[in-house]
Amino acid sequence: MEQKVQSAKKRELMYWYLASRGVPKSLHCLCLKLAEEYAVNAIARSCLPPPEHVSRLADTSFNHIVLLTDNVLAASVVISSTVENAANPEKLVFHIVTDKKTYSPMHAWFATNRLKSAVVEVKGLHQYDWSQEVNVGVKQMLEIHHLICSHYYNNLKENDLEYGGEHQNFLEALSPSCLSLMNHLRIYIPELFPELNKIVFLDDDVVVQHDISSLWTLDLNGKIVGAVVDSWCGENCCPGRKYKDYLNFSHPVIPSHLDQDRCAWLSGMNIFDLEAWRRSNITTSYHKWLKLSLNSGFTLWQPGVLPPSLLAFQGHVHPIDPLWQVAGLGYRSSSAGGQILEAAAVLHFNGPAKPWLEIGSPEVRSLFGTMKTSSNSVRNQSRGKKVLASVSA
Repeated sequence: MEQKVQSAKKRELMYWYLASRGVPKSLHCLCLKLAEEYAVNAIARSCLPPPEHVSRLADTSFNHIVLLTDNVLAASVVISSTVENAANPEKLVFHIVTDKKTYSPMHAWFATNRLKSAVVEVKGLHQYDWSQEVNVGVKQMLEIHHLICSHYYNNLKENDLEYGGEHQNFLEALSPSCLSLMNHLRIYIPELFPELNKIVFLDDDVVVQHDISSLWTLDLNGKIVGAVVDSWCGENCCPGRKYKDYLNFSHPVIPSHLDQDRCAWLSGMNIFDLEAWRRSNITTSYHKWLKLSLNSGFTLWQPGVLPPSLLAFQGHVHPIDPLWQVAGLGYRSSSAGGQILEAAAVLHFNGPAKPWLEIGSPEVRSLFGTMKTSSNSVRNQSRGKKVLASVSA
């Protein structure tokens, strides 16, 4: 009976990951409504940002924030929560990069629900004029990531879950982020924004609780990325996200000098020095590791976005205060208590249970729901409210 209980728990975990691949009907309908709005409403097609603010897009005296997302609701919550808690919101410039199918809904939402202070730019990938070299690199990157996820997905049988926890790490192959084009494009941020020198990157599954303006004045000591590393470490520091949880140290290709028990740095909220990045070979190194993974039969690391970045950015990460971010809120077990959640500047709902899905825990979803409600108060255009109201109905 104990074995049957354990087997049922493991199967439930797999179904939990599979459920994370779904798109709620309300979100799907919201995009359809906004796409219709873009087609029939001239205001929904108006310039973002307005002409008088275009110069801010490349002005390095402003604080630039980058989002790569195809989720309109999530982008709205990220931006609204950041603006609401900013000491000087007029200094903020948001750059949203999305795919072609989401461009019209995303543009319509932010055109009909303009922020009073901050500047928002919405740009589709189809609007970039990249070189042939970059286009080929992006295509190869996506193909290899798809092969990695397919490899683990095909090997993930229900029978495997009968035997221990080894195969539970493969469940990340079921996560939608594993195959997300927007998720993998962060390695090309310097090419996406050639005129910027320092940016804060935010995932679309975060909520900002406090002012983050001091991030732009942080001294990275010559490093390329500032990231939280030892987030709220206690006796059992960063369980499940040490280097050994991502990389296969039994493979001779993985550098032996890496500390297996070292905590991996957190994505979701990072400060990037793009000038230093352009002087480095990080993007080239990232592609080198992808090809090594392909040649090794996909045995170098567990499926996911972070493992190749850990290797490519090795030696280029500057640790920042753990107060900047609490992560893991999209998993069932989170070690973060109430006081920690309140103190953190950014809450990261990484994991399969995104707060807009019903599989998320009610306590965690309430944190996102509060910001979703307050984001509507930041908006001031009745047309956008009518769209959202009709979808909610």
